[in-house]
Amino acid sequence: MRANFIFSEVWIGLRRNLTMTIAVIITVAVGMAMLGAGLMINAQVGMMKGYWNDKVEVSVFLCTKGSAMDTCKGKEITKTQTDQLQQLIKSTPGVKEVFYEDQAAAYQNFQKLYSSNKALVTATKVEDMPPSFRVKVADPKNYQSIIQALEGKPGVAQVMDQAQLIGPFFQLLDKLAFYALAVAIILVLAAALLIGNTVRLSAFNRRRETGIMRLVGASNLYIQLPFVMEGVIAGLIGGVFAAIILIVTKVFLFEELGPFLGDGTAQLGWNDVAQTITITMLIGVVICVLASFVTLRRYLRV
Repeated sequence: MRANFIFSEVWIGLRRNLTMTIAVIITVAVGMAMLGAGLMINAQVGMMKGYWNDKVEVSVFLCTKGSAMDTCKGKEITKTQTDQLQQLIKSTPGVKEVFYEDQAAAYQNFQKLYSSNKALVTATKVEDMPPSFRVKVADPKNYQSIIQALEGKPGVAQVMDQAQLIGPFFQLLDKLAFYALAVAIILVLAAALLIGNTVRLSAFNRRRETGIMRLVGASNLYIQLPFVMEGVIAGLIGGVFAAIILIVTKVFLFEELGPFLGDGTAQLGWNDVAQTITITMLIGVVICVLASFVTLRRYLRV
């Protein structure tokens, strides 16, 4: 009997405030979708950093005949200088591995990298590619000492850290994740205020019934339960719509960008999406419950 009464009150509340309920659902859906997108971007950035940090190398480009670099003075590095430089790199603290790439290997890699630009590949010759040492560092965050030890050495044209190339991209992703989370928090607060207004209007419309219930000895929880359930239902429906948005985002955004992010270990998986959906739905429901309780404590007084 009591359960039938509570559900009937919930249905009455949803029907009387249909427009506000729809507004709550939309606000929760958008807010939770933005929050989930921010969490997914953060997770993706973390995976990419872990993946690429392990592959970050210091490239030591060597002098070739006629090189325009000031340090080369147009002279090609000698075999003796190459061997001495290799020994110096191996003995430098923080160096994990060293690989030598001659001009032929560099040209093959260049062909693979720019295979879509046939004109550039055709115009480039093997002699145009500088030989280099590929240095894997033990700590990707501590590479400056290696660069300082190699810069200006005889036969060295340029020392380049690959982290400098991908660093701006990671900074852009970090900013994107930050702004997405900031907008999500604003929308979550808006959803909480909207839920509170909906509950307040519902409580005002049914103030006579709740007053009678209080007079006959009904507990505060029994009176508040229908209003709280209205918020929970709106939060769940909004969470479902947010989950659909996140799934679509995974399919049409993250899946499309996947080939550019690295292999499977650097890409956001469906387990991460499911975890994000679970978190956002729980947050949406908790916000609805808290907003309902806080609003009722202030306005539901008879």
